[in-house]
Amino acid sequence: MGYPKHLLAPGEQIDLAMRPHWKALILPVLNLIVAVAAFGAAVGFSTGDARKYLAIGVGALALIDIVIFTLRPWIIWLNKNYVVTNKRLIIREGFIHRHGRDMPLVKINDVSFEHNGLLDRILGCGTLVVESAGEHGQEQLQDIPHVEATQRELTNLISNVGSAGAVEEAEADSEERHRR
Repeated sequence: MGYPKHLLAPGEQIDLAMRPHWKALILPVLNLIVAVAAFGAAVGFSTGDARKYLAIGVGALALIDIVIFTLRPWIIWLNKNYVVTNKRLIIREGFIHRHGRDMPLVKINDVSFEHNGLLDRILGCGTLVVESAGEHGQEQLQDIPHVEATQRELTNLISNVGSAGAVEEAEADSEERHRR
């Protein structure tokens, strides 16, 4: 899945790279099974001249169903990326209509998580809520795998960037005083 290295700033390195949890693909896979079973049943149980037309009709409906409810969610899942570098949080979504958001780690105020039910608790996934000082405010990242560990890692990265930024700022202030 790797994020392209040429899109990183000088000195920037990837700390976390992830897609939504595979849980997002459970319903599309179940849909695929049901669509194939319905097509098989329609072909198997029909008789005579109607068999050909029924197979074509049910096959066309099954194909449309598979494209909309199986292939489309899989493509969406495949093209949704969350990357955390030592400088920013990068969110990229979309296949044809692509959009993204970058949040500098120094602008992030709060990182919290929530499990949306028992299945999320069992699978260890959930929603990561990232609040920034920017005009867009809050970003909710759905179906994040290992959400608690991701929240801890992101919080650690933010505090490291914040302390490094404070050290750099103090050094800049010290240099400015020495110039005067």
